[in-house]
Amino acid sequence: MKPRIVVKIGTSTLTAGTSMISRGKIENIGRQILSLRDTYDIILVSSGAVATAKQFINVNGMKHNMVHSKQALSAIGQPKLLQIYAEVFGDFDLKVAQCLMTYKDFDNKESKENTLNTVNELLAHGFIPIFNENDTVAVEELILGDNDKLSALVASLLKADKLIIASDIEGLFTKNPNIHDDAELIPEVNDLEIIKQYIDERDNGLGTGGMTSKISAAKICFDENIEVYLVNGGRTNFIQRSLEGSIRFTKFKP
Repeated sequence: MKPRIVVKIGTSTLTAGTSMISRGKIENIGRQILSLRDTYDIILVSSGAVATAKQFINVNGMKHNMVHSKQALSAIGQPKLLQIYAEVFGDFDLKVAQCLMTYKDFDNKESKENTLNTVNELLAHGFIPIFNENDTVAVEELILGDNDKLSALVASLLKADKLIIASDIEGLFTKNPNIHDDAELIPEVNDLEIIKQYIDERDNGLGTGGMTSKISAAKICFDENIEVYLVNGGRTNFIQRSLEGSIRFTKFKP
């Protein structure tokens, strides 16, 4: 069996710094998967359903801060987002499959076994599983973590070798690099307790995940001896280049 890598794509990465889903970014992700698929099995955990809905419908009448409105937007945007993945990846003859989960599924032994068997079957037939939270019935991702926790649980369930979290920052810094010019990137983390002093949250207006949720995801992976890479998803070929070590990022290594 090939090594497995779970790649979590945040909303800020999918929109490439805009308010719209970037087909160019998804194309770049598809090209990377095509180059890596002989060596690795790649599983995606993708946010972006709400952002996708906003570019397809008039949302002026919706109260965006209301959870049920976000659930409705997610229900509208999720099939559209998967359609974009299918269309763009299809140009590279890459096939996708949708896997919608709730956090309760990870507490149920039968659900976990069924999910693992399904993913194994999908990978065996050349399909790329794309996970997201089922926001129609669950709201944790909408409120708390932009799929950071979900990606860690998926990596744990699938016994992945690595989890790559693509965000809008190059990694964990000693200070907030958007405020402090002397902030230094921390290249490797082995103790999650020590680094809590460096967490300085900020809101970019796109996703819901901050550094705290990424540290929590790393904790889940540490318990399963899974490495976590926190990389800047805005970089071209960020998956390949992080595996090669040719870009700066933070490695959380148990």
